[in-house]
Amino acid sequence: MHAAFPWRHFLLALAVVGIWGSNFVVIKVALGHLPPLLFAFLRFSVVLIPAVFFLPRPSVKWRNIALYGLLIGVGQFGLLYVAMNGHISPGIASLVVQIQVFFTIALSMRFTRERVRGYQWFALLMAAGGIVVIILHTDGTTTPLGLALVLLAALAWAGGNMAAKQGAPSNMLAYVVWSSAFALPPLLALSLAFEGWDAVLLGVRQADALTWAAVAWQAWANTLFGYVVWGWLLARYPAATITPMALLVPVFGMGTAALLLGETLPMWKLSAAALVMTGLALNLFWPRLRAALT
Repeated sequence: MHAAFPWRHFLLALAVVGIWGSNFVVIKVALGHLPPLLFAFLRFSVVLIPAVFFLPRPSVKWRNIALYGLLIGVGQFGLLYVAMNGHISPGIASLVVQIQVFFTIALSMRFTRERVRGYQWFALLMAAGGIVVIILHTDGTTTPLGLALVLLAALAWAGGNMAAKQGAPSNMLAYVVWSSAFALPPLLALSLAFEGWDAVLLGVRQADALTWAAVAWQAWANTLFGYVVWGWLLARYPAATITPMALLVPVFGMGTAALLLGETLPMWKLSAAALVMTGLALNLFWPRLRAALT
C-alpha cells in the first residue's frame, strides 16, 4: 500500500470496487426489461432527483461539471449498457472495462505530469497481461462490437476520472448529482433515436419491482456512494495509487456472475484474475515491503 494511503481509505476503496464488481449482475437484471439507453437515462434521473434540490451547485466551472456528466453518464454507462445488451457477458465486461486503469494513468501523465515509478509499470503490465488473456480467450460471449464498446466506455471512465481530479470539487456528492443533469438530455435523445418511443414505453410498462430495485441500486449505491467516494480518493492521492484498486472489480464481477448467473470459470479466466490480483498487490504493497526490508 502507498505509504500515505491509510488502511481506512483502502477499505473504503475496497467497498466501492465490491459494489462496482457485483453491479454487473445488477445491470444484466435491469436489461432484461429496459432498453440500455433508457436504463442509463433512468439511472441518472434517480441520481439527480430529488438530491439536486437539497445540494448547492459545486464551486466548479460549469464546463467541468458538464464534461464529467457526459463522460460518465453517456460515455461510460451508455456504452457499457449497450455492450451488455447481448454483446458481452457481465463477467467479461467487468474485466475488459478495467483497461480504464491504464487510460487514467496515461491521461494523468499527460495532463498533471504525475510520475509513475518502475514497480508501478511492472504491476500494470502484469495486470494488463490478465486482460490480454481474457481478450484472447473470448468464448462466444463477447463480440467485436461488444469489446469495442466496452473499451470506449473504459476510455470515457478514465476521462471522467481526470475531470474530477482537475475540477477538485470540495463537495463530491454535489458534483456527481449536478453533473447528472448533463447526461440526461443526450441519453434521452439517443434512446428515442436508436431504441424508439415504442420500446421506451414497453420497457417502462414491463419493468417489475426487481428492475426498479436495480435502477435504484445503480443510482444510489453505484453512483452516489461509489463515484463520490472514488472521486474523493482521486482528489487526495495519485491516480497511480488509486486507480489500480479498480482491478479488483473483475474479481467481484466474475464471482457474482458465476454465483448468480451461472457463468463458467474455466482455468483461463482464473489465470487472468490471478495476474490482475498479483499486479494489484504489487502496486499496493511494494513500497511497504521495500521499506521493511531496508
